[in-house]
Amino acid sequence: MDTEDLRTFVEVADAGGVSQAARRLGLAKSIVSRRLFRLEAELGTQLLARTTRGTVLTEAGATFRDYAAKISAEIDVAKETILPEGELRGRLRISAPLTFGPTHFAPVLAEMARRHPKLSIHTCYTDQFVDLVAEGYDCAIRVGYLQDSNLVARRVGPVFGKLVASPRYIERHGAPQRPEEILDHEALMQGTEAWRFMDGDKTVSVRPQGRFKADNAAALVAAALAGLGLAYVPNDFTDEHIASCALLEVMTDYPPPPAAAYILRAPGQHPARKIRVLTELLIEHCN
Repeated sequence: MDTEDLRTFVEVADAGGVSQAARRLGLAKSIVSRRLFRLEAELGTQLLARTTRGTVLTEAGATFRDYAAKISAEIDVAKETILPEGELRGRLRISAPLTFGPTHFAPVLAEMARRHPKLSIHTCYTDQFVDLVAEGYDCAIRVGYLQDSNLVARRVGPVFGKLVASPRYIERHGAPQRPEEILDHEALMQGTEAWRFMDGDKTVSVRPQGRFKADNAAALVAAALAGLGLAYVPNDFTDEHIASCALLEVMTDYPPPPAAAYILRAPGQHPARKIRVLTELLIEHCN
């Protein structure tokens, strides 16, 4: 039984269709279909049913999918143990944030590809949170304050931020002096998140309100420069504007606690060596 056929079947099962799996694998649809046909022929049973809405698992396919995923993972581990020291091969599929990703993490991924010419690296840059298992990612790089989940997380470096506003906004509306005063101001937000501040050794949280929302720090900074409100964003996006006085840091007695960059992966006993190598590179780069 061909391990690539098993791996392809798992991708199709998780992606919900041949076209989606082909995009994840970077293969032609005809190759994916051929592998599925070969696997079903070898097993003598139908694993997938094609419908107008996509591809669904048969009862046999649902049972076989978990075994196929486990076998594929164990084969990956076995291959890693016999590779020459330091050599990586196969594919690494990563979800990385659009904020920070292209500027901060893309050079690390490029360096990893340079060091390991037999490794294929596929990265999707988005500020949307993705389901690693359902969408077929090996790992994700995320920035901020980590939310509770069943994923395994490894911190790779600190991320510092500020609360800022434009001189125009402060002239018109004043600047908050304490966290609770933020509730009287227009906040530039990603969604409905809480903002955290340090009051001595204690962390204080507030849930601001605002009419301008975006899932990207650069967009929030643009709104802050336009005088639309207060922005709570990483230093990398504000340092230049603070230096030119286009933005001002506010409420300096209550700084945001450091956030962090993390590598996240699905739970399992042993992370793949390619994820461990990426983690080490990111720690070296972010510290």
